[in-house]
Amino acid sequence: MAIAIYPGKFDPVHNGHLDIARRAAKLFDELIVAIYDSPPKQALFTTEERIELVKTSLDSLPNVKVSSFTGLAPGFARSVGALFIVRGLRAGYDFETEFEMTHMWRHIDPEIEVVYMMSALQNQFVYASRVKEVAQLGGRVEGLVPNQVVEGLGEKYINVSS
Repeated sequence: MAIAIYPGKFDPVHNGHLDIARRAAKLFDELIVAIYDSPPKQALFTTEERIELVKTSLDSLPNVKVSSFTGLAPGFARSVGALFIVRGLRAGYDFETEFEMTHMWRHIDPEIEVVYMMSALQNQFVYASRVKEVAQLGGRVEGLVPNQVVEGLGEKYINVSS
């Protein structure tokens, strides 16, 4: 059985993340969306909130599980029996960052393969940090994130435009 993890901060989950997860779910017997529990930068949403937002967004996919993790992604992959790590790539900046991270992960565990999926064209500019910035400044983020994330951002930022 082919098991993959899709690790990330998902703060918040956006349509680009969900597109990659849905497409990856078609490729693997089991996909575990692995939410980083101890990100280096402070998260807007708690780990529990991020888990719930992802679960709600992907609940129609029976082979997708959502879990939190700490430590290094290859270690988590090993702990759940996954031999694949799924990552999404947008244009430009992502390639360099992911290139470096892949080689570090290969150094840590050369048996775990990193699989990259190109982000859909409509999601090339969607970044969680940008979504939070726009929401905080009162801009509209509908169409970039699921409705429950729009609502969650509304609770975090009083001036979110609806």
